[in-house]
Amino acid sequence: MKKLLHAFAMCQSMFCALPCPWKLWDENARGKMLLFLPLVGLELGFLWAGLAWLCGKLCLPPLVRALLLSAYSYAVTGFLHLDGFLDVTDAVKSCRDLPRRREILKDSHVGAFAVIGCVLLLLSQFALFASALETANFWILLFIPVVSRCCSALAVTALRPMSTSQYAALKKPLSHIWVFSLLLLAALAGSFLLCGKYGFASVGCLVGYGLALCRGYRSLGGMNGDISGYALTVGELCAVAVYALL
Repeated sequence: MKKLLHAFAMCQSMFCALPCPWKLWDENARGKMLLFLPLVGLELGFLWAGLAWLCGKLCLPPLVRALLLSAYSYAVTGFLHLDGFLDVTDAVKSCRDLPRRREILKDSHVGAFAVIGCVLLLLSQFALFASALETANFWILLFIPVVSRCCSALAVTALRPMSTSQYAALKKPLSHIWVFSLLLLAALAGSFLLCGKYGFASVGCLVGYGLALCRGYRSLGGMNGDISGYALTVGELCAVAVYALL
């Protein structure tokens, strides 16, 4: 039990910008850390849906509401996944050979492709939220981060990591893949049960994540945290697109 508590605190501290009451790090619990990633997603989704509810109660203008809901999804993670999106965009769009793409991936400088991609990403998410109907079922925002993080946990656990990835040395039991798969199915089913047709936004997240993952994984020849963040960001954008266009 103590190891599980340590794993949760580590996951909360690493993947969420919200204050964590426990400042713990236990290398022995590192292998169980990803098990709590969907739970962190549920926490972030609950706050995201709560923010949408509050915006409605305050009768905020659509553009202000769109700004808050767009900014939240990046700020609440400390821009961690957005950083991965920038790194992978620079590397993939460089169209260089594999060793050079991997060098660009680890380069701390921001290239032109990353800047262009980030601007388009932010504008797209803002425009989509601004276009969403006021009657849209905002509770779907509860499920989107859960789906995206289930996908991330599955990808990191099941796919071959790069040798430089922090996940390369982790033990990845087959049981974890089953756990993440069941949690993903539960999140998808719950989104349809609670939100009706807006459950398709969760499906959009799954499809968007899968397509982005294929692009990053094939181009860079392995899996790492940057690719996970890249795919998560694209997946959630696709989910918001479905949410706005239904």
